[in-house]
Amino acid sequence: MKILLTAAMAVLLFTACGIRFNGKSKAAPPHDQWTALVKKHVNAAGFVNYKGFIADKVALQSYLDLLSANAPGKNWTEQDKIAYWLNAYNAFTIKLIVDNYPVKSIKDLGPKNQIIFINTPWDKKFFKIGSRTMTLNNIEHRVLRANFKEPRIHFALNCASVSCPKLRKEAYVGPRLDAQLTEQAKEFLADKTRNEVDAKMPKVSAIFDFYGKDMTKWTGKTLIQYINMYAPVKIEETAKLQYLDYDWNINEQ
Repeated sequence: MKILLTAAMAVLLFTACGIRFNGKSKAAPPHDQWTALVKKHVNAAGFVNYKGFIADKVALQSYLDLLSANAPGKNWTEQDKIAYWLNAYNAFTIKLIVDNYPVKSIKDLGPKNQIIFINTPWDKKFFKIGSRTMTLNNIEHRVLRANFKEPRIHFALNCASVSCPKLRKEAYVGPRLDAQLTEQAKEFLADKTRNEVDAKMPKVSAIFDFYGKDMTKWTGKTLIQYINMYAPVKIEETAKLQYLDYDWNINEQ
């Protein structure tokens, strides 16, 4: 997820130079292992039992190995590719926490003075996809944002923090991706711990501040129009959006 995105030019630079994969996998791998893990260790609110993941570390690593060995192929559908990368981001984020547990915040895993795309936890090279060593920022900015104009990814990526969209209790899968992402968007905006949607005085997640340009540029809508596609209450077009503080404490049960 986004951290200290005051370096706007860096974001533009990195998303402009996307990473593309043309793996040899003829079909997307099954994500059943991930579904089994999150059903077991994630509650209805999306909070995580990290001690449970530690106990199931072998099963987690087995799924991560499956992802590493099956880079997206050029013949995959766009939906299969997006689902793969969402699952990879979320699963490798869990690994990052598990490998450094206990931790109060994912931000504590980097140096005190962090610079986006240089030395944050999201810039740590700790896993491979195919032969390429990757970071979480690579997945979010140089793969998903650079190659797919799908703003709903921002409701699906989980950065192991309280204010992140909840970690879904099932894997994302290509055939159902559109419905899954729409459900994530609606649940996120209806969650009063993350958004206070009001017609006249809306207070919304800082995610809409971080990534509002994706939502407007990729859809041709104003940010309020975009939010209203999924919000439980329609915000008046003349309303001024206020952004809630982002809670980076770990999303632990």
